[in-house]
Amino acid sequence: MTAGLGVRPLSLPPKWFYDDLGSKLFDAITDLPEYYPTRCERQILEAEAGQIAALTGTTTLVELGSGTSAKTRILLDALGAGDRLKFFVPLDVSEWVLRQAGDALIGAYPGLSVHAVVGDFERHLAKLPSPGGRRLVAFLGGTIGNLDPAGRAALLEDLAAGLDPGDVLLLGTDLVKEVPRLVAAYDDPTGVTAAFNRNVLNVVNRHLTADFDLTRWQHVARWDPVHEWIEMHLRSTCDQRVRVAALDLDVALADGETVRTEISAKFRRQGVEQELADSGFTMHTWWTDAGGDFALSLSIRR
Repeated sequence: MTAGLGVRPLSLPPKWFYDDLGSKLFDAITDLPEYYPTRCERQILEAEAGQIAALTGTTTLVELGSGTSAKTRILLDALGAGDRLKFFVPLDVSEWVLRQAGDALIGAYPGLSVHAVVGDFERHLAKLPSPGGRRLVAFLGGTIGNLDPAGRAALLEDLAAGLDPGDVLLLGTDLVKEVPRLVAAYDDPTGVTAAFNRNVLNVVNRHLTADFDLTRWQHVARWDPVHEWIEMHLRSTCDQRVRVAALDLDVALADGETVRTEISAKFRRQGVEQELADSGFTMHTWWTDAGGDFALSLSIRR
């Protein structure tokens, strides 16, 4: 965090979005008409979950950044949760969300063992339990796009190191498309995404004893054509000074200066396949929704 607020350009890690309120706001975002990734990924899962189950034959499903695991139920049904599928391991930073989702899944799938892990998938992959049998790791929602290329490489390499040969990765990636649709997905007219973005300052205030005034910040979403990713920023609407006591930081901000809160990279198949190969995975299957907006890929740990 010091590296983000202590040097220019200023930034905050997107994992700080997901306190209890942030998780609820993101859930609301996924229902917005402008936010297509969730609908497109669900379309693929509904069409291909049976094939995913047949190809993997897994007894353990691990989900990184699981959230409410709403879409995951499609996989759980196809994998025979509580029967053929014995274990579900959701990992998320929000304990509240994990408890809510875990209780619901245990009720819905008698015989399924749910071992929830509160943690950060960039730091805590070593804590994932390995109950035996072939594992399927689901990393859905295009969340891998929140990492820059070096971060993606580090994550995939760490994941590969903790898996056995033959274990499988199901990866969701949002695809490059026309810029107006991309920007609209991260800047809805009802302001839900703006509220989600500003809420990260509440999290910083609470956990790092900071004094960000949320009324002094404006939500910004813009496309970076060089890196092919969306950036979300918070723009200061005045000259101001913020104290972050836990880091012993005083940050002076000029009117119009921004803090980057998220990147959301968009992908092309060749690039995804290469990044997976570089990290120890071989892509087996690639699916897209009917409009070609989003992709799921199934890759095997070599």
